[in-house]
Amino acid sequence: MITSVNLATPGHPYAGPLLIVAPVLAAVTLGPWLTTLTGVLASADQMIFAALLGDLHSAQRMTEIFAVVAASAFAALLSGMRERKARELTRVRQVSEIAQNLVLRPLPPRMGPLRVAAVYLAAEREMKIGGDLYAAARTAHGTRLLIGDVRGKGLTAVSDAALLLSAFRGAAHRQTSLAEFTAYLDASVCWNLAEPGEKDLAQECFVTAMLIDIPDHSPTVQIVHCGHPPPLRLRPGQATALCAHQAGPPLGLQLDIPGHCVDTFDFGHGDLLLLYTDGVTEARDPRGDFYPLTERAATWSGERPEELLEHLRTDLLAHAGGRLDDDAAMIAIERPAGRIRHNTTALPHKHRSESASRPKRLDVLRGSRPFAAPIFGP
Repeated sequence: MITSVNLATPGHPYAGPLLIVAPVLAAVTLGPWLTTLTGVLASADQMIFAALLGDLHSAQRMTEIFAVVAASAFAALLSGMRERKARELTRVRQVSEIAQNLVLRPLPPRMGPLRVAAVYLAAEREMKIGGDLYAAARTAHGTRLLIGDVRGKGLTAVSDAALLLSAFRGAAHRQTSLAEFTAYLDASVCWNLAEPGEKDLAQECFVTAMLIDIPDHSPTVQIVHCGHPPPLRLRPGQATALCAHQAGPPLGLQLDIPGHCVDTFDFGHGDLLLLYTDGVTEARDPRGDFYPLTERAATWSGERPEELLEHLRTDLLAHAGGRLDDDAAMIAIERPAGRIRHNTTALPHKHRSESASRPKRLDVLRGSRPFAAPIFGP
């Protein structure tokens, strides 16, 4: 444009000094070599126009040409630094994605008779993983799941999440009751969070979690709540929170509790179970209102779990203005059509407390104790 102005209006106005802008703008989007080429062309234009005007050797024209050359060199340097930082950021993102796949493994779309989908939204812009966690494993009689939220977020919470996930994967397939397995995870978290020299911080580290057993051949679901938000059971036009009769404390608080309460709920053909962390329900819109997950989930009329999560993910980000202040995770589990007949009459709210200190509590786990978790009890 500057060249066209100079050619169309020779002499006055002279827009040659504006050529200094060309290499600077090029540095924003182009690489160092193309930025240098832009500076060379701008300097050549300066000299050509000065020669046409007959004042190439004047002090003013030489100053203008020198300014373009200096700006071009500086712009090429900035362009090289920008590209180097972009490559470093790309490598960091790749490492973050690898770490996510290693620590927070993707859930398979099918686990026995169940259809499963999961979504994770990290609060940190340049991270793909945070303090929220989930995992699932197949047992001899069904599917066992874990969802939790480590205190804090970012890299500090990733390490604590990895500890709990490793403990879960190392013992989830063992034949233990859900209450015994929860006690085992609690002991593992207490042991590993109390690192040498950091015992004062151990009381500040905890994990809200929820353990779930879904039998293959029974239209029920068993849940242990450890300070975690209750799941939602979705049916056409209805979303019911499966609240605990007696919720337990978060894992890792080193509390001497007599046992963990196991609640049993109806979960038959066509039902969909939605697990989530508090990053979902505590997301605020610009007015400060929390995200109404139960209301939004109740209006869902689709069928596939992944479609539900994509719908909720889009709606959640729109509600929060495109960015979350806390990590958020959601898991959708559906028991599709199969041999299990849907129980039209909801089961009564059942619960039982199983002692966490019985002699047989963790005997079957002694062969695979992750991170040498302590075994409490006689």
